[in-house]
Amino acid sequence: MEWENTPESSNIEDRRGSGGGGGGGLPIGGGTGGLGIGVIIIVFAISYFTGINPSVLLGGAQIVAGNGGNASYAPASAPRAAQPAAGADDRMTSLVRHVLGETEAVWAEILPAQKGVRYTNATLVLYDGATQSGCGGAQAAMGPFYCPLDKKVYLDMSFFRDMQTKYGGGGDFAYAYVIAHEIGHHVQDLLGILDKVETAKQGVSRTQANALSVRIELMADCLAGVWAANANKKWKLIDDGDIEKALATAQAIGDDRLQTAARGYAVPDSFTHGSSAMRQKWLTTGLQSGQVDSCNTFAR
Repeated sequence: MEWENTPESSNIEDRRGSGGGGGGGLPIGGGTGGLGIGVIIIVFAISYFTGINPSVLLGGAQIVAGNGGNASYAPASAPRAAQPAAGADDRMTSLVRHVLGETEAVWAEILPAQKGVRYTNATLVLYDGATQSGCGGAQAAMGPFYCPLDKKVYLDMSFFRDMQTKYGGGGDFAYAYVIAHEIGHHVQDLLGILDKVETAKQGVSRTQANALSVRIELMADCLAGVWAANANKKWKLIDDGDIEKALATAQAIGDDRLQTAARGYAVPDSFTHGSSAMRQKWLTTGLQSGQVDSCNTFAR
């Protein structure tokens, strides 16, 4: 991926080395044993509003954190001494700044052109270990996510290292896909889609709510593809093999693949992000069309 000569965003909030602030003793791996009912309610609230699978938050975090099957807990109160932001000028941080800048430039053009909606920038928060978001506590084991309550994307870049070892091998375009997916949720927010879906979830079964979450996540995959298609027209970003790496990542983070890795089988009714095949399909749809309207996962 050729990103060095593309726009660079200033909408980065770098909290790395600031002492975290996860608190509360959320599990990093294992089950829910020892958690109070209040913490469990908070976890499910975060899952509901962000689309993060509660099995990742409560019992499946070992997939990302690599802690095996034994429960362990982050200290509730042990703030670290503030240190300079780690790697503030390193290559990965530069990549993140450029990819975010690319999403800003592309969406500022195509969202008004295609949907008549003005694009406003989101902030991307870099943190290590744990931090606070407008949607509650954030921990690395949760993976990247978008919080509609504060319009920010949260990313612990250790997730990129996990992608290298667990999720299809990584690569710059695969990392860009992850960021673009979360910005896709911001686009959904600006279009009013997230509010409509949250309203639709009221009074329906958990299975039906999960199905709505899947459609939201697949749309974000497609919107990431829309960004990539339009960014490639502007800057010729995509090299040979980039798309294959992104598709490999989409396959590796499908609910069926993650659930099978965690417990040996998959439960489709509990999917919140979509199967590997579905994630690949919708990313490809966006890449091929470059059009927001091609991403209507609720009509197919």
